[in-house]
Amino acid sequence: MNDGMIEIDGSEGEGGGQILRSALALSILTGRPFKLVNIRANRSKPGLQPQHLMCVRAAGAISSAVYKGASNGSSVLYFEPGPVKSGDYTFSIGTAGATALVLHTVYLPLALRGDKLSTVTVTGGTHNQHAPCYHFLETTWATYLARMGIQVEVEMIRPGFYPRGGGEIRAVIHPCSRVKGQSLLTCPELTTAGGFSAFAGLPESVGKRQARRLSVQLKAEGVESHIPVEEWEAANPGSVAAVIFRQAPVPALFFGLGERGKPSESVADDAMHEAVPFRDAKCPVDPHSADQILLPLAFSDDASEYRTSEITRHLTTNVETVRKFVDRTIQIEDGDGKAGGGLGEPAGGYPNKSGVVRIAQRV
Repeated sequence: MNDGMIEIDGSEGEGGGQILRSALALSILTGRPFKLVNIRANRSKPGLQPQHLMCVRAAGAISSAVYKGASNGSSVLYFEPGPVKSGDYTFSIGTAGATALVLHTVYLPLALRGDKLSTVTVTGGTHNQHAPCYHFLETTWATYLARMGIQVEVEMIRPGFYPRGGGEIRAVIHPCSRVKGQSLLTCPELTTAGGFSAFAGLPESVGKRQARRLSVQLKAEGVESHIPVEEWEAANPGSVAAVIFRQAPVPALFFGLGERGKPSESVADDAMHEAVPFRDAKCPVDPHSADQILLPLAFSDDASEYRTSEITRHLTTNVETVRKFVDRTIQIEDGDGKAGGGLGEPAGGYPNKSGVVRIAQRV
């Protein structure tokens, strides 16, 4: 593998911010610089936006990196990392941008290359469209990491919703000397569900309607549930409805978010639209976790294999990004046993298909 500058086309695959975040983490972990062009070319607002800029600056801060192109709307970024510095970091996005995605950028380099405990505090949005919400981090993501031997403790100081944000999360990241491989191929029948219905700055009826809708829909699917209603304090109004399957090997959380003019019932429906296909697929790994756990497992000496309920374009894109930095055999097999997993796959990866990700033992 060439150890020089890695060139990446950000318009390939899912064409969004994931390529940027993964490339930043991989660059720091491997010490390899990269040039990223056509950043977020497939998005309505292409180029770097505030939350992506903060990912770059956060990655630069923890690794004393040299970089250029980190400006609003920029479509080209050069990034050359230095050594990782453990410590206490605070990053403010300045908008309602996703705090979880900034954390996703820096946690693995701090865990695998840091020499002591680190804390990362991020302010912005804690519950965003098209990003992991805080409760997903707490319930699902951190549990996967713990199985791998990576200890990350997360805390929500206060929630933050679009458009003002103002939320804050904090993570304590412990040094990790070895990532444990995983074998997750089976899932028990999911017959019970937990979750919650939360509201902030809105009538209590909003929370109750969301909870009622989830309970009714889950019962219709043959799933017993308990959905408590919670009232939060936030900088601006917002609501969340979440379903959690705790019977899965790692608890899987699916959520919907309120927005102006959106009925409370539709918020619950959004959570159900992801929860039910996952339950029906009888696979242990949800589609969001499938691409998130790929990076840490790529740095395990062990072989890993896991079955996901849907092979997404995010997953296939992350496979290709990892391959640019790490000499590791990674293969995806769809539910019919077809091998693939590259950027040339049809839009959306393998639509509605489950599959198995296999990562070979490090040679």
